[in-house]
Amino acid sequence: MPRKAHLLLVDDDPNTLASLSRAFRLAGHEATVCDNATRALELLRTENFDLILSDVVMPGKNGLELLADLKTARVKTPIVLISGQANIEMAVKATKLGALDFLEKPLSTDKLLVTVENALRLTRLEDENRELRQRLGKHELVGSGPAMEKLMAQIERVAASETRVCILGETGTGKELVARAIHEKSPRCEHPFITLNCAAVPAELIESELFGHEKGAFTGAAVRHLGKFEQADGGTLFLDEIGDMPVVMQAKLLRVLEEGEVERVGGDKPTKVNVRVVVATHRNLEELVKQNAFRPDLFHRIYVFPLALPPLRERPEDFPELVTHFARQVAAQNGWKEKAFAEDAIAELRKYGWPGNVRELRNVVERLVLLASGEAISAAEVRLVLPSSDSVRGGPTSSATGSAGTLAERTEAFEREVMLAEIRRHNFHMTNVARALGLERSHLYKKCQQLGIDLQSLRKPE
Repeated sequence: MPRKAHLLLVDDDPNTLASLSRAFRLAGHEATVCDNATRALELLRTENFDLILSDVVMPGKNGLELLADLKTARVKTPIVLISGQANIEMAVKATKLGALDFLEKPLSTDKLLVTVENALRLTRLEDENRELRQRLGKHELVGSGPAMEKLMAQIERVAASETRVCILGETGTGKELVARAIHEKSPRCEHPFITLNCAAVPAELIESELFGHEKGAFTGAAVRHLGKFEQADGGTLFLDEIGDMPVVMQAKLLRVLEEGEVERVGGDKPTKVNVRVVVATHRNLEELVKQNAFRPDLFHRIYVFPLALPPLRERPEDFPELVTHFARQVAAQNGWKEKAFAEDAIAELRKYGWPGNVRELRNVVERLVLLASGEAISAAEVRLVLPSSDSVRGGPTSSATGSAGTLAERTEAFEREVMLAEIRRHNFHMTNVARALGLERSHLYKKCQQLGIDLQSLRKPE
């Protein structure tokens, strides 16, 4: 499933522009043409392109000068240079300036299309590698208990098909991770995985986000924008919190699912798209249908294969694996020393109700790794961190977390307790305190000031 591209063609010969743009449009791409490098730079300031094809010899600024200007401006759009007066020196210079390829005229249409496809493939690989580095370890389903084994078996089965999946689960259970797993195990895995949280986009902007818009379609639309459907062409579009989508947009989404084409806001012609749509929600869609808050026809379109995610409180056997995974991940991302969790600490974590599920557990583990002083994190330290402990675990809590206040206030109180404990433990030897907490001495003093810890008053005998 080749990806559609938006190309910028730069050449002073109108016949070349006409023939190239025709060839690209027949191949399913879009082409914008201009006859000089100065105009090309103006277009690049206001529009996004996947690839630039430019002649070298042109009146005014030539193609090599255009390439140098793009490098200076840090424009990352790949460029292929074309010339009827090619020589080795010119090709070497173009390569040094960052040209992706150098082609000689007269051009073979087949060769040109292959060059474009290779350029798009290379760009996609670079984007994927960048994303993989950024999300290293973040998007991994962890757990080997019965609930996770059942879930993974369902993912394997449904991924190979084109069946529409509706992922159900509480907030923080990992619905996007499941959607990614379905995509990565599917025949579409080499194509984009695009996400949109329907609850996070204002109602007046969601149509543009999904379907895109043309330049000038509305106030502020300074450039043409490809919507999520076009960005996901050939791949998977994950619509999170589908239950929060406005009813008006539900009708437009239904039309796209039925007809396989979108029309940009301000556009006058539909664009075919080949996208697998996976949705998720923490809400009861059947109840929303009964309340006329969700269209029944859309419900039947998306609710083909419901996939229910178990909440964390129903996965007690997965806690050791999850905690170890998160602790290792946090340490690696921050350059910290890896911390172990004592068995009683794991047992204490299991007692908590985890309303925020796996996402909340990850945050708690990060807080513990940051603030714990010993080699292994203890149950006592876990009790200090967990919020609203009385209501969930039925046991006593520290003054920091058991008292009323916002999460920020409770976190600050806990940090103050830890700081005071370390200062007294090391008998006011601030270098050792800083080392135990993994802080610079200067940062330690600033932190004491922020938390209202008066070191001179503490040193005074009672």
